[in-house]
Amino acid sequence: MPDHKDTVAIITGGSQGLGFAIAQRLIAEGCQRLVIAGRSVTKGEAAAKRLREAGADVQFLRADMGRVKDAMTMVDHAIARFGQVNALVNAAAATDRGSILDSTPEAWENLMGVNARGPFFAIQRFAQAAIAAGHPASAVNILSMTAHCGQSYLAPYSASKATLANITKNAAQALRGHRIRINGINCGWMDTPGEDETQRKYHGAPEDWLAAAEAAQPMGMLVKPGHVAGLVSYLLSADSGVMTGAVVDFDQNVAGAYPE
Repeated sequence: MPDHKDTVAIITGGSQGLGFAIAQRLIAEGCQRLVIAGRSVTKGEAAAKRLREAGADVQFLRADMGRVKDAMTMVDHAIARFGQVNALVNAAAATDRGSILDSTPEAWENLMGVNARGPFFAIQRFAQAAIAAGHPASAVNILSMTAHCGQSYLAPYSASKATLANITKNAAQALRGHRIRINGINCGWMDTPGEDETQRKYHGAPEDWLAAAEAAQPMGMLVKPGHVAGLVSYLLSADSGVMTGAVVDFDQNVAGAYPE
């Protein structure tokens, strides 16, 4: 099991779903200093309270990843609170729908801002601070299997995740000499509160949509946040050694496969 007793982390989108599961996992493995960032103060404060019950010093910070200033000052705030930050998880995301035929410029700007530009500048500030302090660090970007292509109704979303995949590799190349590792995870269809909201909002899903969706999957379930959290923990920890610039597909559907 990874040892995170010396980990000081920031998790964007840490108020629910995958981000919250990652926070829980890091705390269970020894992390005692953690900032979770998100847009909803109500959700964020409630999540931080639950996480503090495990004994960690957890602070919620309101931050909108669509705003570059928020993405950068989030790092400064965490350093002011804890002295340093050596782990960053970019899990926050916008998931608005839109195809090549009907996406608006405003939707494009929002998706690229939250899903790519914000993480880019969060990594920039995170790396600058680590280099200035002279310590190694590790970041994980939460991507999506849609980065390979995506459904037609996820055109700008897929483009934003493909952009973040490139940012992951480019940053890894640029920062490896400073012992800063950057990796990413292409998550498949995941069972989260956010996905439940999305299914109901955009697809008119009934109450039992999850059971029907899982019954149709090869392994009888959607991706679970706890499973991905374990990989994030590993990638952030010393157990993953020199691993950097990797983008791991975390799904039961194989990219590029065709029916037999």
